[in-house]
Formats: sequence, structure tokens, C-alpha cells
Amino acid sequence: MRTLRVGIASYEQMKARTVAIARGDYRPAANEPKVWFTSAESFARVLSERNRALLGIIAESTPESLTRLAELSGRKKSNLSRTLKTMERYGFVHLSRGARGSVIPRVPYRRISLTLQLSTPRRQGTEAA
Repeated sequence: MRTLRVGIASYEQMKARTVAIARGDYRPAANEPKVWFTSAESFARVLSERNRALLGIIAESTPESLTRLAELSGRKKSNLSRTLKTMERYGFVHLSRGARGSVIPRVPYRRISLTLQLSTPRRQGTEAA
């Protein structure tokens, strides 16, 4: 079962991490988050209960078009398109082109794991054991 790991970090923390990786000063561990949000609220907006249900419909029914997904979910196609494009940016869904230009949604993961740090990280070398 594939799991997407998601983390919450401030913009400054994400920027510092990205720069450290680019410089070669830091190499992320395999179990670290691959997707980052700046707040729990932004994570909750993208993966609202309604959107999680939508991902479940896609995973279970593997619709061959947004038209079919609209029928299955009871949501408007234009709303689905916008929502799925947002979720695709975070890797929660993959959109590909099918016959006659139809958009085919797929969910590449079966689980999403959230890593949420409860306190501000201390400077390197000062972490508690």
C-alpha cells in the first residue's frame, strides 16, 4: 500500500530546508514528508471531508472521465476540474489525457500520512534526546 507523507512547516522552514538540500547540506530520509503545507488549516481545506470522499470515489471506481466522475460524485464537472487541479499540485491525484481529450483522474496513493510537529524545532545540535 503506497503512502504519501505530508508535513506542515512555515514558508521560512520549507525555504531553509530546500536551500539546505540544494546545497547538499541536508539529505532527506526516505520516511520524511514529500509534500508540505504551511498550516494545518491549508491541509484541511485541500483534504476536506468532501474531497477525501472524492478521492475514495476515484480510487474505488476508476472513472474514465470527469463526466463520469461528476455522475458518480454528484458534483459539477467545472467544480471537479478546479478541485482536482489543486489536488494534483500536491500529488493527491494524477490527471492524464484519455480518448478525445477526456481527463482521467487516478489516485496514486492509498494512504496519506500527516507529520505535524508540535513544537518549534531547536537549532541543530540542541535537540533533546
